[in-house]
Amino acid sequence: MNGELLDPERAVVSVFDHGMLVGDGVFETVKAAQGEPFALTRHLRRLARSAAALGLPAPDHDALAQGVLEVLAAAPKWPLARIRVTCTSGPGPLGSDRGDAGPTVSIIVAEQRPFPATADVAVVPWPRNERGALAGVKSTSYAENALALAHARERGGGEAIFGNVAGNLCEGTGSNVFVVRGGRLVTPPLSAGCLAGVTRELVLEWCGGQEEDVPLEEFPRVDEAFLTSTTRDVQPIRAVDGTVLPGAPGPVTARAMEVFAARAAGLMDP
Repeated sequence: MNGELLDPERAVVSVFDHGMLVGDGVFETVKAAQGEPFALTRHLRRLARSAAALGLPAPDHDALAQGVLEVLAAAPKWPLARIRVTCTSGPGPLGSDRGDAGPTVSIIVAEQRPFPATADVAVVPWPRNERGALAGVKSTSYAENALALAHARERGGGEAIFGNVAGNLCEGTGSNVFVVRGGRLVTPPLSAGCLAGVTRELVLEWCGGQEEDVPLEEFPRVDEAFLTSTTRDVQPIRAVDGTVLPGAPGPVTARAMEVFAARAAGLMDP
C-alpha cells in the first residue's frame, strides 16, 4: 500500500477513497508463474495509458515493478498467481470532484486457479459504448461487468460477451474475443470499444490475424472462436448462447494455443 509492504489485515483503504466512492481508478491484472510475473512491462505501460485517459497522475513504473517483485517474494509460492495493481485518485469529497490528498496505490496477489479447457459464453443485452469516456480504459468502474457476468452465469456461461452500440462484437467482461471466419483469424479493432488486451496484442504479434468489425449476429455462426486474457491465455469457446461451435478447439485455435504457450514459456517479459 503506497510503497509499504503490509500483511493483508493491515492493508486498508479510506472510506473516502474515490476508488470506493465513485470507481475513480485504474488497474492491471498480471499473471505470475512460479513467482515470476508475465509481460509486466506491457501491463505497466497500459496502466499508464489508462491513468492518462482518466487524468490521473502517471504511475511510477519502476516503483510498481519493484513492488510487484516484493509482494511476490512475500507471498506463498503458488504455481499460478494473479497480481492486482490498482491506482485510484485517492481520498476525496462525497461527490465526483476529486480531492488533493494524492493517489492510493496498491499491489496485491492471490492464487489463480486454472480456467476450464473450454468456455461457454452468453451475449448480454447491454452494449458497450465505443465512443464513451471509458472505452478502452481498464477502470475500476466494474459494476457493468459484474452485472454482465452474473447474467452469463445464470445462463450457464463462463464469460459474458458484449456487443457495441454499432451492433458489432466487442469484448468479454475480462477478455478479448477472436473468431475464425473462412479460415481467417479475426478480432474486433480497438475502435469497437474493446480493451487493448496484453494477451490479445501478443496473439496478434505471434499468431497473426486481422482486426475487423464482426457483426454481433454472426458470432454464433463462426467456424471457431476463443477468448484471450492474462489469466486464461487462449481459451477456446465451445458454445455461444447454447449454440455449439464446430470445434473447440478448431485447427486455427489449436495452433494459436500452441504458439502462445511455446512463446510465453520462453519469454516472461515479451
